[in-house]
Amino acid sequence: MNKLIAFPVRGALNRLHRDAESSDRALIDAVTGGLSAVPSGEAIADMMAEEEADYRGVCHGLSGNFLSVSPAYGRFLYMTARACKARRIVEFGSSMGISTIYLASALRDNGGGKLIGSEIETSKVVRAQFHLGAAELGDLVEIREGDALETLKDVGGPVDLLLLDGALSLYLPVLKLIEPHLAPGAPVLAENAFASDYLTYVGDPRNGYLTLPLPIDPGHGNVYSVWVG
Repeated sequence: MNKLIAFPVRGALNRLHRDAESSDRALIDAVTGGLSAVPSGEAIADMMAEEEADYRGVCHGLSGNFLSVSPAYGRFLYMTARACKARRIVEFGSSMGISTIYLASALRDNGGGKLIGSEIETSKVVRAQFHLGAAELGDLVEIREGDALETLKDVGGPVDLLLLDGALSLYLPVLKLIEPHLAPGAPVLAENAFASDYLTYVGDPRNGYLTLPLPIDPGHGNVYSVWVG
């Protein structure tokens, strides 16, 4: 059973990836210099500084952008959720719902469960819910609107998988918020993990994680960790 290759999920993802490429092309060119798909070190440093000063303002300024995972990373999300037989998933930064669809598809194929998403921008919550409905996955997902440091305080039970894909400067605070609820062996996937405090924390086995960089989308700072307690 693989929802990714079946209607209506496949059609929804194909359309959304096309829309994301069109919508975000100018932003991608701005942060990469238009020469590659990899953000420059200077652009990353600027983004981190802006977020640390006002992450809510930065998120609002990007309200029209998908900021989505690539198809390859999306398939990896699906595969990871299937492999660990996830039943409860937490997603920091649902945006317009592309990564959410990959994860919710895995939940459906695992026999059900719940995905708790978080998104600070109202317009993105509305669009994500619409896209999930089009993919016939909305019954598995609750997207909580607002600051994740507030909305994710109660996740209702053990978390089998955590995806960090929101404000880059909040990865460590969100991880520490969810950490008491992580199930043994839970994967923690961080896309665009450029924050040094986060990398230092998950890179130290004394904090309960084993961590490796992912070769998917090289240069995008994708990191894979497992909570071993």
